[in-house]
Amino acid sequence: MKSLKLLLRFAIAGALVLALLIPLSMIRSLIAERTAYREQAVERVARSSAGAQRLVGPLRALPYVDVREQAWTDATGHARTRQVRSEGTLLQAPLSLQVGGQLRPQTRRVGLFDVPTYVWNGQLSAQFSTALPPAPAGAVRRYGTPYLVLGLRDVRGLQGAPSLRVDGAALRLQPGTRAFNAHLAGASALLPEVVDGRVPGRSVTLSFALAGTQALEVVPVADDSRVRLASPWPHPAFGGDFLPVQRKVGARGFDAQWAVSSLASQAQAQLQRLQSDGGTQLDALRVELVDPVDAYTLADRACKYGLLFVLLTFVGFGLLELVRRVQIHPLQYLLVGLALAMFFLLLFSLSEHIAFWLAYLIAAGACIGVQFVYLAGVLRSPWLAGGFALALTALYGALYGLLMSEDNALLMGSLLLFAILAAIMWITRRIDWYALSTELR
Repeated sequence: MKSLKLLLRFAIAGALVLALLIPLSMIRSLIAERTAYREQAVERVARSSAGAQRLVGPLRALPYVDVREQAWTDATGHARTRQVRSEGTLLQAPLSLQVGGQLRPQTRRVGLFDVPTYVWNGQLSAQFSTALPPAPAGAVRRYGTPYLVLGLRDVRGLQGAPSLRVDGAALRLQPGTRAFNAHLAGASALLPEVVDGRVPGRSVTLSFALAGTQALEVVPVADDSRVRLASPWPHPAFGGDFLPVQRKVGARGFDAQWAVSSLASQAQAQLQRLQSDGGTQLDALRVELVDPVDAYTLADRACKYGLLFVLLTFVGFGLLELVRRVQIHPLQYLLVGLALAMFFLLLFSLSEHIAFWLAYLIAAGACIGVQFVYLAGVLRSPWLAGGFALALTALYGALYGLLMSEDNALLMGSLLLFAILAAIMWITRRIDWYALSTELR
């Protein structure tokens, strides 16, 4: 029976730990809700200015009409011929493409939320073949006026008039992508007529200023596509279907280069299907302006360790009861556990208004202070309360290290748990659990 009393104490402590999962889960739900509000802020900025951008092109479109002689038999049985016309537009990719420019980051404030935006001062140059593609067998092909196509996900982001030069002559971009309007937003420019079997538009250069929100994608449409992007933003995230072949990332920003061959990309084949199936899923390289000290992500990650905080605190209380023979009531366990849960709520609410490290310092200091004062009365010993507060300070410091070192979080967490387990085993190595059970009243 006396052994059962010891087990009952452990069971009560375990039940309190499970009960404290309720406020912790409520805090995590609150963080998720506020994160959704932040995504709505991003959407508001995208609606009012321009969203995440994607550059496709330049591409050369070549309208054509094929005329075929078709044999048929009339109602009287006589053989006759007639002309059948079919129309279409060839979409030609450049032989080589070079894209570059500087992303100038900006921050838009929407309520409590900061949304990263940018203006891309871009330049591109493309080289096309001038040879006409062969006509299908048995058909006479006539070509219309060719034009250039420049695909942009959000044309509203264009600032001012882009400077376009084709074969040394200045051309003006016009809204829409003509035959591809249904599947590809952007702009186009008419080229001269086809003369002597040569297609105009061999050399294309373009300078522009393009605004966007958070992310930029470039589709490597050429046989040989080379992209170089630079920005003073120090925290880029590279993604999409291709990673940079060279990149430099530092406190002063980033400089990244991509080299993509048509052998490694499906972009050309995907573009050819635009008119047939309307598919708009294109291989692309992507760079995103992210905030590594994202208060919402860090607060959510910190809250995941809430159960560990409560469990380790209760273990500390249990050790005090065993080693110092101090009686701690279950209600006192609960109050201390609620104070630990309040830390995560304070941290999250403060981090929306001030820097995360400062919010962490204030929230941790407040929670450690209130627990020191409370435990000094519960334990009737400021020295024991001070030692416990010191242990909590070390625990909060370890948590901050885990949050700031995402890549090594698993290793650091494993080492921390191992050290705590070793310390508990060392402290309790000489406890006679059977004798302790007989002392319980």
